[in-house]
This record gives sequence, structure tokens and C-alpha cells, in this order.
Amino acid sequence: MSANWDYSFTTKALKELRKLGHDPARRIVSFLKTRIKGNEDPRRFGKGLKGDLGEFWRYCVDDYRILCKIEDDVVTVLVIKVGHRGDVYE
Repeated sequence: MSANWDYSFTTKALKELRKLGHDPARRIVSFLKTRIKGNEDPRRFGKGLKGDLGEFWRYCVDDYRILCKIEDDVVTVLVIKVGHRGDVYE
């Protein structure tokens, strides 16, 4: 039986999303709504990170990155960090 996934934001990630401005934030939320919410496998749209960030997954939306923790036990993609591709890994 397959699971339908959902997503949620940490408080910090929500603040970062708001700082990006209306248009980038809208595109990121749209990506999460269309690709993650209700899908059977959120891993197929992203890429697992390596090294110190190995527990996280990355999704790309234009020049922005969404860093997430995939929580299999609660069928949720938890958004940890959102930002421009040059800043998000710091």
C-alpha cells in the first residue's frame, strides 16, 4: 500500500521563505503542493545530500533550494531550510 505524502515547514524555514519575497515563495510552495503533497514517493523529485548534510534531501526550484528531512514514519517532508542556491548550504 502506498502512502500519500505531505509537507510542513519548521518555524525557521517559514521565516526564510517569507524573506525571499512573494514570487519565489509562491513558486516554492507551488512546487511542494504539486510534487510532494499527495505523491507516493517524494524522493523521485529530489536528491539526497552527502557529508555533514547526509540526512537531508534537496529540491531545486529555479535558483532556489529547499532542504528537507524526509520523515517516513509520519509520511511528511519537513522543510528545514529555504534559500538561494548560493546561500542555502551555509
